[in-house]
Amino acid sequence: MFRVLSVRASAFRRTNTCLKGSAIAVHSQEWVWTFDHPPDALWPLLSDTARFNEAAGLPKHDIIETPQPDGSVLYEGRGKQGVMTLEWREEPVNWVKNQWFEHRRHFTKGPLKMLCAGLRIEPDGAGSKCTYTLEAEASGLLGELALRTVFFKSVGKTFAGLVKKVDLFVSGQRDTPFDITPPALGEDARLRLARAVEDIEASPHGHGLSARLAEYVTTAQEVDVVKIRPLELARVWNHAPREVIETCLEATRVGLLNLRWDILCPRCRVAKSISSGLDELPTGAHCDTCNIDYDREFSRNVELSFQPAPGIRPIVFGEYCLFGPGSTPHIVAQIAVPAGETRNLHGEFAKAPYRLRTLEAGPEADIEHDGQAFPTMIVADDNVHGGAVCAAGQLSFVNQSAHDRVFVIEELTWEQDALTADRATTLQAFRDLFSEQILRPGDEVSIQRVSLMFTDLRRSTALYEQIGDARAYALVRDHFAVLTEIVRKHDGGVVKTIGDAVMASFTDPVNCLLAAIEIQNAVGAFNERHAGDMGDEDAVTIKIGIHEGPCIAVTLNDRLDYFGTTVNMAARLESQSMGGDVVLSHAIAEDPAVVPLLADKGLSDESAELRGFEAPVQFHRLMIAGAAAR
Repeated sequence: MFRVLSVRASAFRRTNTCLKGSAIAVHSQEWVWTFDHPPDALWPLLSDTARFNEAAGLPKHDIIETPQPDGSVLYEGRGKQGVMTLEWREEPVNWVKNQWFEHRRHFTKGPLKMLCAGLRIEPDGAGSKCTYTLEAEASGLLGELALRTVFFKSVGKTFAGLVKKVDLFVSGQRDTPFDITPPALGEDARLRLARAVEDIEASPHGHGLSARLAEYVTTAQEVDVVKIRPLELARVWNHAPREVIETCLEATRVGLLNLRWDILCPRCRVAKSISSGLDELPTGAHCDTCNIDYDREFSRNVELSFQPAPGIRPIVFGEYCLFGPGSTPHIVAQIAVPAGETRNLHGEFAKAPYRLRTLEAGPEADIEHDGQAFPTMIVADDNVHGGAVCAAGQLSFVNQSAHDRVFVIEELTWEQDALTADRATTLQAFRDLFSEQILRPGDEVSIQRVSLMFTDLRRSTALYEQIGDARAYALVRDHFAVLTEIVRKHDGGVVKTIGDAVMASFTDPVNCLLAAIEIQNAVGAFNERHAGDMGDEDAVTIKIGIHEGPCIAVTLNDRLDYFGTTVNMAARLESQSMGGDVVLSHAIAEDPAVVPLLADKGLSDESAELRGFEAPVQFHRLMIAGAAAR
């Protein structure tokens, strides 16, 4: 339940004067509400200033970022509110996750001189008490008149409605946190939308999600659809990630969505370069916000995301709010500290890996936090590090540098919702639907880690001789279809076929191993369907080798392919397979997530001299019981 405890207004006078010598007052008003929900349930909504501003009907604005000599960045905003043109300087927002934020603007054009909004959420029994404070100073008589009459009354009415909706949403009584009025669909757009839904569901990639996706695209807040992340949708919808990804890919093919490749800044995680094709991706980008240049990395900062096609829902350029906790939810604390000073605050963070850095370009440090007392964050001119641990529930920020700095503590688990390029390009649906998405000729991209599977048919020459080319070719094509579907089910993709062999890729070694095992287990049913083709013999016996490691992504024969030692090793391991087994490298077998799957499986330890490798290579052999018997 949501209750209004109090609304308090006040004003205090400054010494500066406006027209005719009248004193300028700084006006403030405070709203206090209580909820039956804990702070961590309310924080994601109440602190999301961009979402709040859109729901409040505020217009978008532009932000100009200008690097400064001391390494900081000057942020200047420009926008219109009705007939008034507003210009201002943004101060970076200060906050501690689940507790408070403070957002201040200094205006150079418009009726206000300063505006500061602050939110504080405190535990109140099993619920929370929220205090929202708004402080404003006029630049002249017109602004002073507004502050004394309509400004706070209008803001209070708007905020009361929005906060009540937040309470109902968190209570499960609303499907969305806020009401918005999305752009009206014309008749042509409605027809295109209906046809897109039908086409998606008629494909193998609909999964019953096309109507839900269409509704989301056309009715969700613009801050949600300007960048649609399928892994985030899968988490919110409680649906299998691969199926949501496949639906978004198919929606792009039929014209409901457009795909985009974002090169994310490794510090602020904001896309600073956006391309529609892999062949348009630059090798790096510059972030004005962080004032750094950075490279692209398929495994870390190149992300595939989506947004509505312009014919369905056009997106207006601009920002509802560049800064704020909701815009960078991976940042758990952002605190301005003057040069040579220390700030001590309340706060505690969950067990997780964190990065300590400044908003300005400079050094950084990664730590593993055990969920207990957090270390003191110390910033010097040439380093950032964690000092002595604070008292329980306390945070300490020490600025030993020669400049004012904005301290940042960020979680390193932000990538869970990022569909990185290495993962997207391994998916079978991506390779089926977007085979034209390839790198520029001569371009190559490093992949930190990929799991590769090579398969081949044992005695394939005898197969062609015994049943003839046409029947053998049809049987081989049928076996390709079976393998492709199994690879797809395990979030992988077939890179290419080479004669009777298959090369497939996965981002997860667990999926690679499970796919290999399922392929061997599926051979029996396959051979039963083709009984008689080979007399008393099995139609096919499949050899499999798997390995994982770093490699290079390249364009080869007009397809996205992989190159390097990892590829060569996987292919050579397949040559050691006898059929009905899986030959796997130590790199796969020793992966922490794979180890439990291989417990008590009776792996053999073997080695062999492999072509292209100087020393004998150690590997394991996993016998598949049913396949071995066959």
